[in-house]
Amino acid sequence: MSTTDKRVAIVTGASRGIGKSIALRLAGNPASPGGGRHVILVSRSAAPLNDLKAQITEAGGTADVLACDVADAKALAQGIEETAERLGRLDILVNNAGITKDGLALRMSDEDWNIVLQTNLTSAFVAIRAAARSMMRGKFGRIVNISSTSGVVGNAGQANYAAAKAGLLGLTKSIARELGGKGITCNAVAPGFITTDMTENLPQQVKDHVLGLMAVKRLGVGEDIAACVAYLTSDESGFITGQTICVDGGMTMC
Repeated sequence: MSTTDKRVAIVTGASRGIGKSIALRLAGNPASPGGGRHVILVSRSAAPLNDLKAQITEAGGTADVLACDVADAKALAQGIEETAERLGRLDILVNNAGITKDGLALRMSDEDWNIVLQTNLTSAFVAIRAAARSMMRGKFGRIVNISSTSGVVGNAGQANYAAAKAGLLGLTKSIARELGGKGITCNAVAPGFITTDMTENLPQQVKDHVLGLMAVKRLGVGEDIAACVAYLTSDESGFITGQTICVDGGMTMC
């Protein structure tokens, strides 16, 4: 039996940046599409998650903390399965956790290749596999994988990151086909240049160059991604699956 009448959403990489924006949006106003969820905040360190939980609670929402390194497949799967069992349901999974270990391919170490693939791609597969059974029991599920425009068009110096993010697109389509008949959708969101902790220290000339590529002539913010995810995880999005939505200000026009 479910212990909450809210839909339960797991968001990995929720401690900062895009993941934090997504968590806040999903836990927020229940009158808006995708809002009013009970959000499970996942990241390696508990301290920032506890701060975010307090922020969500103060605003009238509800959340729990799951401190877990998503690169640890056993711990991640166990945490998701235990959460579903404890709450009696699991409705939404947002695979957002990701890292970068940039470098030219000819100089990239096996370690930097492997850890990025494990964190950015394998963790999503592990999380989906762990969450799917609960979603099937509930005959409802919304899975969103946060990819990147780097996974759509590639990016020099990011062979590992682009490969992982491109892999998420294939994973998304396969899961959409496998689980579509069970009431579960699976989509990908590919952010473009989003202002986060990871990007704020880039040289201004780099930011200016990217801005010149954008049709809307502004840099993105986490809330831009969160708005798209909120819709894709809402009840209204049930006829959309297997899709990649580029939220990039028109940079790639994909």
